[in-house]
Amino acid sequence: MLARTALTRNTRLLRFAPIFRQNRHYSSRSSSNDGGEGHDAELIKRIKIPPIKRTGETLDKMRSRLIYQSRKRGILETDLLLSSFAAKNLKNMSKEQLEEYDELLNELDWDIYYWATRNYKISPIPDKWRNSKLLKDLQNFSENKEKKILRMPELDKY
Repeated sequence: MLARTALTRNTRLLRFAPIFRQNRHYSSRSSSNDGGEGHDAELIKRIKIPPIKRTGETLDKMRSRLIYQSRKRGILETDLLLSSFAAKNLKNMSKEQLEEYDELLNELDWDIYYWATRNYKISPIPDKWRNSKLLKDLQNFSENKEKKILRMPELDKY
């Protein structure tokens, strides 16, 4: 009975093998490993959600929202990077810097991760972010020059 269960499970996994083998991380730019397929651009349009325009938001409320959005991205690597960056920098940011950070958080997770780690081969950096001081700060932070093990910061660190 155990062998039959294992065989059935393996058969189910084999059915999905072509999907797992693709191993794609979707970004908003076409990458060199997409095989020239045109469906990626259409897929990205469906994935990317337009940002909500917020009016009348106080700075405290904005900081709280940005902390939440930095911590709850959905991709562990980006969660750790952005939450640690936010814990270190968010409380000292001006309103303009907070608005720029808010715009950055509206980008796709993998794009943010690849830009922060300077992996432009997979996701080329758009002109909008090329000269951004905020992104440069995030890139410097991602180098982890102090060689710290990144963990999700406690909420009292913000």
